[in-house]
Amino acid sequence: MKVLPFKIPKPEGNALIYQEDCEYVFYDKFHQHEEIQVSLIENGEGTLIVGDTINYYQKGDIVVIGSSLPHVFKSEVNTNIKSNMLSLFFTKDAFGNAFFDLEELKELRPFFRNTENGFKTVSNTKLSDLFYRLKAATKLQQFILFLEILKSLSKAKRKRLSSFVYDKQYTDLEGKRMGDIMEFTMNNYKESISLESVATVAAMTNNAFCKYFKKRTNKTYFKFLNELRVENASKLLLTNSDLSIAEIAYKSGFNNISNFNRQFKIIKGYSPKEFKKLKLI
Repeated sequence: MKVLPFKIPKPEGNALIYQEDCEYVFYDKFHQHEEIQVSLIENGEGTLIVGDTINYYQKGDIVVIGSSLPHVFKSEVNTNIKSNMLSLFFTKDAFGNAFFDLEELKELRPFFRNTENGFKTVSNTKLSDLFYRLKAATKLQQFILFLEILKSLSKAKRKRLSSFVYDKQYTDLEGKRMGDIMEFTMNNYKESISLESVATVAAMTNNAFCKYFKKRTNKTYFKFLNELRVENASKLLLTNSDLSIAEIAYKSGFNNISNFNRQFKIIKGYSPKEFKKLKLI
């Protein structure tokens, strides 16, 4: 199983990497890479974990993942529709150490300031067109389009993806441990998860695991778990009008409706009923 850190396949001599992903399920292992990632979700939806934060992505979103920022795309499963993602990968010094410090490129500085925590914005017609033009472009044309995309993203309204960034690279051992924890959590969050079970996955004692997870995410494991469950519930509230709030709570891993309502209000700022009416996500 591939785990952190992850290497982006890079043809020799290429400073800018363009990649198209067309799969029923995106690469769903918790991973990080040196390259900054800029992606258009052409089709598909699912959960996106970036650093310590649970997010939701859908068709039309543009997602920016900063260098070495741990993340995982968890596509919706049990679907006959493929997910499509168009991506650019690059490092800030890929074109020379001082390239992006040139005065001519000062308009791009807001983009780089916001990559550390990652961000998401909704594509507009111009941005979508720039991404689609990458498909048939020459290397030079791709580079010109790349600068246009960064310019547009520097001015776009954005939502920060992660509230906390662990400032150290994961070692292979740490990467495997965190990858195993995330994979276990995302595969089992709809069921009951005990501290003992997740600590066993991490091959740690309960106390050591709690300290380990808190240090690397700035939150407790069960706060993270509740956020994942609430994010799933919020999606169901907006897309499954036939389900009752109680049914959604149980489908999202809560076995107590009062606790579900309380956790939902803490995380989203609204009760489930209010959230459904406001159509917020």
